[in-house]
Amino acid sequence: MKNAVYCIAQDRAKAEAIVGSLRGAGFLSSDISVLMPDKLGTRDFAHEQNTKLPEGTATGGVAGMGVGAVLGWLAGIGSLAIPGVGPFIAAGPIMAALGGAAVGGAAGGIIGGLVGMGIPEYEAKLYDGKIQSGNVLISVHTDDGEQVKRVKEIYEGAEAEDIKSTSEARVPN
Repeated sequence: MKNAVYCIAQDRAKAEAIVGSLRGAGFLSSDISVLMPDKLGTRDFAHEQNTKLPEGTATGGVAGMGVGAVLGWLAGIGSLAIPGVGPFIAAGPIMAALGGAAVGGAAGGIIGGLVGMGIPEYEAKLYDGKIQSGNVLISVHTDDGEQVKRVKEIYEGAEAEDIKSTSEARVPN
């Protein structure tokens, strides 16, 4: 049975260390999701601009230049603006889950996207609050119990918080 293992990293440096360890343990970039506030983009948007070009360049540049090489290895990393919530940097399967919220302005924003990924609503609310206060959510999709154990060891070794795992929902055949 497939599982997802989640944690909160207190800052970007810890998130990069965790992703680097997951990579070293053989996990695929397409199985790792990361979600963090886009603080660099927020500051850029606070400055007065004479054209919209610098804003777009700054937003697009964050994913390519503001993120370290370790996080840049993740699949589909990019900037994402969720209406009513703000700008974020996301990578992996969570990018698709939250993409609908960004485009459609779905109620719940991050919470709706996390619940859609199989995270219980209570925990989704917990993660939402921590992400919006500057922490980084990391999720890894695993194939078996040994991988779940290995991911939890990596999270614990990096002193990550709120380590949880959940079974992923399946569609009956």
